[in-house]
Amino acid sequence: MTVTDFRPRPEPNEVARVTSTAAELLEVLWSRASTAPASASQLRVLFILEHHEGINLRTLADALASTPPSTSRLCDRLQAAGFIEREGSPSDRREVRLHLSSRGRAFLADLRGRRERALQTVLDQMPAARRTALLRGLEAFCATAAAQIYDAAEDSDSRTA
Repeated sequence: MTVTDFRPRPEPNEVARVTSTAAELLEVLWSRASTAPASASQLRVLFILEHHEGINLRTLADALASTPPSTSRLCDRLQAAGFIEREGSPSDRREVRLHLSSRGRAFLADLRGRRERALQTVLDQMPAARRTALLRGLEAFCATAAAQIYDAAEDSDSRTA
């Protein structure tokens, strides 16, 4: 039985429980699409840099909830692997800006492709109507989560400005 078999309008706590289970199953599926040669922490750095090109080390450390020295060592390993590049800031010679390299971008594209293929094996077995419902629900979830994250970031920026 599924949550929607019980009630046509499931409560948010029921949906949260099922979504959590889905996220755990996604992790298992995605583990089949190995992230080698990058660790989970390194992968987080690559994803952050992909969306925040040219951020400095301190901002990256804050995003990771880590310390600058630990983040710097993480970046050392990623740079040695050829996944990121560092450049000095033109406005402050002490500041280092971080960028994804072309190899880092290629790695993320390949990883996403492998993950999508792993997901597709499951989605291929779902009836089309259920896939459509899932897509609509995920689109709504993504829009709401992105808005919440964006609003929280704006509130944080306004408090520090």
